[in-house]
Amino acid sequence: MCGRYAITTAPEAMRQLFGYLEQPNFPSRYNIAPTQPVPIVRLIQGKRQFALARWGLIPYWVKDPRNFAQLHVARSESVNDKPAFRNAMKRRRCLLPADGFYEWSEHGPKRPFFVRPVAAEPIAFAGLWETWMGPNGEEVESVAIITTPANRLLRTIAERMPAILPPSAFEMWLDCASVDAETAAAFLLPAPEELLEAYEVSTAVNRAANDGPELLMPMAASVAQEPTATPAKRSRKPKTDDRQTSLF
Repeated sequence: MCGRYAITTAPEAMRQLFGYLEQPNFPSRYNIAPTQPVPIVRLIQGKRQFALARWGLIPYWVKDPRNFAQLHVARSESVNDKPAFRNAMKRRRCLLPADGFYEWSEHGPKRPFFVRPVAAEPIAFAGLWETWMGPNGEEVESVAIITTPANRLLRTIAERMPAILPPSAFEMWLDCASVDAETAAAFLLPAPEELLEAYEVSTAVNRAANDGPELLMPMAASVAQEPTATPAKRSRKPKTDDRQTSLF
């Protein structure tokens, strides 16, 4: 389903891959969680733009976000039908840069796994963004990650995974003016099995305040493709990172 993910690629390398003009200097983050600001790439007046948006989409028609369960994921099968997503699918599609994501085993004990590209290169999640306007003129930009059914590799861990777009699809996905929502939805497919690898990591990732490279270290006895029912031993939790309340 993608409830946490990581960004570790250097800012300039990320800028070159996604082709935006801004030069943000953001640090590596190893445990990005819903409600935090996250980087997105969108098309504004024909140019790719880097921006920050709150992870947890607030539809424009919501009267009071405090009484609304913010949507951090959107199912690919219903993005063109659900009122919360269909307008954004038509007009406000975006990319979310990432280097990997976490999934928790849905079979037996709940154990975390880190999923990353075999090629150790950044990936892009398909996303939708919205701008919510408050009664006093306040604005909140928010985003949801689109998910698909899990591919064969990840199906042994969880039922769903983020929709990962190849670089060849970036332009059409972002171009809401020329590419309609139905056409764009054709890109929302489970990623090829050979693109990714998965391995078990420490349960320290369960706590959103933990944020450090040690979270990506594999558990010695983990075999992602064949999860067992044996609970993993708890490793010592790293020190709390006070930066976790803000991605940047």
